[in-house]
Amino acid sequence: MMQGAEFGWFSIVRLGLVQTALGAVVVLTTSVLNRLMVVEFALPATLSGLLVGLYYAMQMLRPRMGHGSDVCGRRTPWIVGGMATLCLGAILAAIATGMMDGPLVPALALGIPAFLLVGAGVSASGTALLVLLAARVVPARKAAAASIVWIMMIAGFVLTTAISGRVLDPYSPGRLLAVTACVAALAFALTLIAVFRLEGRALSAIAPRQQQDRAFRDAVAQVWTEPEARHFTLFVFVAMLAYSAQDLVLEPFAGSVFGMTLGQTTQLASIQHGGVLVGMVLFAVIGRLTQGRLSALRLWIQLGCVAAAGVLLLLGIVGMVATVVLLPPLYAALGLANGIFAAAAISAMMQLAARGNAGRDGVRMGMFGAAQAVAFGLGGLAGTILLDVGRLVAGGTLGGYATVFVVDAVLFLAAGVMAQRIGLVGDDGMDRLRAVAPATHGG
Repeated sequence: MMQGAEFGWFSIVRLGLVQTALGAVVVLTTSVLNRLMVVEFALPATLSGLLVGLYYAMQMLRPRMGHGSDVCGRRTPWIVGGMATLCLGAILAAIATGMMDGPLVPALALGIPAFLLVGAGVSASGTALLVLLAARVVPARKAAAASIVWIMMIAGFVLTTAISGRVLDPYSPGRLLAVTACVAALAFALTLIAVFRLEGRALSAIAPRQQQDRAFRDAVAQVWTEPEARHFTLFVFVAMLAYSAQDLVLEPFAGSVFGMTLGQTTQLASIQHGGVLVGMVLFAVIGRLTQGRLSALRLWIQLGCVAAAGVLLLLGIVGMVATVVLLPPLYAALGLANGIFAAAAISAMMQLAARGNAGRDGVRMGMFGAAQAVAFGLGGLAGTILLDVGRLVAGGTLGGYATVFVVDAVLFLAAGVMAQRIGLVGDDGMDRLRAVAPATHGG
């Protein structure tokens, strides 16, 4: 049930600006800082994986934060407070990374809480933003709205990596801190402008007495009994495990195997994110024609998963033949596949967040987000561990990267198989064919 005034396209774009800000800050911590640890400082990839894993582990708080915004009845304070926490954590993480060319103990003493702050900030801001979007956008617009918001987030990735890739060469700790601080300040200012008077008065899906009587763990248990929500949570976990296993190895791959500089690999990451942007634009255009039907979303998810698996296998082959000229088109193709898959999955997430017990949109979205976060943390860590183990077993760097790419391709294919059941799980927990619902019911 829609709560409050329906969001038009302008309001959707305003929320997209918040995602742009989130993406701009996050990409510095998960991409640029990771590259510095692995390549410039020659630290074990597992170390960066553990730090980024802390960032994702903190996102286990997403269901609780979603429940908190349900009870509060307002999402804006969670969006703004989360962004402030994220920006502070990113600045501290940049300082800690710059210290890693010296003694590790003080660098880690600062880096660990910094990455925890980044995770807490993303959890609060990102969850509240998605719940607000899902609650105030009509089902027929949700596919396009999801694409628009994520396109704007990827735009933040692209702009940040493209610009920072140029200004970070030659690297210095002071230069890294200056770039991070500027990005963080701009992101926070953009968020304040974007959400100003957007939400309006407090909107609560649960009556005050119910808010007081139902504990958080009861709300989570209630959502977990919903077969549709449970299956989609498991799908999100496997899909994001595949998505994230590549995340921490793509930039180091280009640097370690092909000898690219920090600026060059950051620009290569920009090409990949540009591919994601194109994939999401493509889905946004066609997604409007599907009216958000889950049957159509399933097909797009599967297409993206299969395409990503194929490109990852090709990357392993390119590494063996050392054909650097193929890297830009392959990174762009991987981004395209990831963009199609991600936009379709996010659109399905927005449809399913409101399907189930009333007043649990925030918990349901938080549960999906927590599954994503756990998968991202495990995937990033697993990718870096596979890289280090593969190096030892294969006796070379290339063998480690090839191992990661093959395992990741298998995970994408598994996610594609699971996607076939999205929207086909009945209330009794058994698979059943569901007639295509009208657009007003979210497909």
